[in-house]
Amino acid sequence: MEVANGAVVSAHPLASLAGVQMLKKGGNAVDAAIATQWALAVVYPGAGNIGGGGFMVAQLKDGKRLALDYREMGPAAAHRDMYLDEQGNAVAAKSLNGHLAAGVPGTVAGLFESLKYAKLPMSVLIQPAIEFAEKGFVLTEREARSLNAERADFEKYNTRPTAFVKQNAWKTGDTLVQTELANTLKRIQQAGSKGFYEGETAELVVAEMKRGNGIISLSDLKNYKAKFREPFTFHYRGYEVLGMPMPSSGGLLLNQMLKMTEPFDIGSMGFQTPASVQLMTEIERRAYADRAKYMGDADFYKVPVAQLRSDTYLKSRMADYKSGLAGNSTVTREGIVPGYESEETTHLSVIDKDGNAVAVTTTLNGGYGSRTVVGGAGFLLNNEMDDFSAKPGSPNMFGAVGGKANAIAPGKRMLSSMAPTIVLKNGKPYLVVGTPGGTTIPTSVYQNILNIIDFGLSTEDAVNRPKFHHQWLPDRIDLEKGFNETTKQALEKMGYKTNERGAYSRSEIIKVLPNGKFEAVADRRGDDSAAGY
Repeated sequence: MEVANGAVVSAHPLASLAGVQMLKKGGNAVDAAIATQWALAVVYPGAGNIGGGGFMVAQLKDGKRLALDYREMGPAAAHRDMYLDEQGNAVAAKSLNGHLAAGVPGTVAGLFESLKYAKLPMSVLIQPAIEFAEKGFVLTEREARSLNAERADFEKYNTRPTAFVKQNAWKTGDTLVQTELANTLKRIQQAGSKGFYEGETAELVVAEMKRGNGIISLSDLKNYKAKFREPFTFHYRGYEVLGMPMPSSGGLLLNQMLKMTEPFDIGSMGFQTPASVQLMTEIERRAYADRAKYMGDADFYKVPVAQLRSDTYLKSRMADYKSGLAGNSTVTREGIVPGYESEETTHLSVIDKDGNAVAVTTTLNGGYGSRTVVGGAGFLLNNEMDDFSAKPGSPNMFGAVGGKANAIAPGKRMLSSMAPTIVLKNGKPYLVVGTPGGTTIPTSVYQNILNIIDFGLSTEDAVNRPKFHHQWLPDRIDLEKGFNETTKQALEKMGYKTNERGAYSRSEIIKVLPNGKFEAVADRRGDDSAAGY
């Protein structure tokens, strides 16, 4: 889709339209991003949320750059060994499902923090979401199937009836009405962020925790703060890339992967040939080994960012790379530095005619988070505590391992893979990009950027062609269904173990064309939608 005035790409058509509606009302890209997020909390409950968290990266028309961290935090009563049994083994179910899996939500705080760069009042930006919740919206076949698949968990992990369960199975064309959620959104509309972090909503959260042995308290909610951080920036082949700093590993991983790629003429190797895929796989392997060892919340742990991104270090990481020969994760460990979230995340990309560009990735972690809805308040809680390292070397739901850098602590933010990204050309937005997919997020964004800049693919193909992923452990290449069979066989001959899997990337990209218009592309893998005017 090509438009001139502004574009929004998100996981749901109604949410994208809510964003464009704000642009038409005189709002900017930040207004559109806020309205889209409120709407996703209603129409895309698997990942859109007010009970989770996220990150925003933006460049404003005056050149100001923003990185806003509204990642969830460990509650005050959280402690390092809270998910271990008496033998000291990690109990996955505890950090994945139910009340104890939830971190303190950050989304509402993040939306109010970003409001200072918007033009319209929050009461206007939240209104479409209130209407979608109160009047309901019509379910697609995919949405009905998704709610039906989770029914048993909704019944198991909830202490009160929820809007997501009805007497008979959901079917295409049914209307999902969320009255309790509408009332929660109205309290926020009237009282601002206090309508969520204090008062009736906060009390409903704490009452829910008491019923289900959770640990989030009134003071945890009241003390939550979203934080503006220094955007993570670096250059690649003459472009400048803006990403998210810790506690997101996304910006640093992208930096490592693109900088390890830069010395190679990967474009001449060709898109998804055995040579280019093998090189990218070995680059991904090395970056993820470093993630496991060194990355965590930099407010709590000294992450050696400068060393991990230095040219000398990254050159040394590739010293043992051999073209045409499979590497090995037992041999390739983290580098020596001197001195896995759910795949049910959601991303939105926004740009306006004045040149404000916003990339936002938010999540509940797993699909529908902890599967626990706050009784009386109608929103799902995240299961983000699983993104901490429950025990050094013990994998989370994505198979990602970690150590003390990402150990659980009160007030600490769990390491994330989210990678909302803006690529600049001559200082102006060129690409606004991001995707859900847990630990596959950075590798998907990496591939999207190479697909456009190095391989010269159309935006449509860059988004929709099958992707691949390697994250150090487990030592295998995950290939999306439909991946080139000849390349797959060549990789296996080199000694790689491959694993075919279903769709996992749901990229949303806006590209600024030479004529100044915007090309907005939504991923075909879901009900995703690009809107603009």
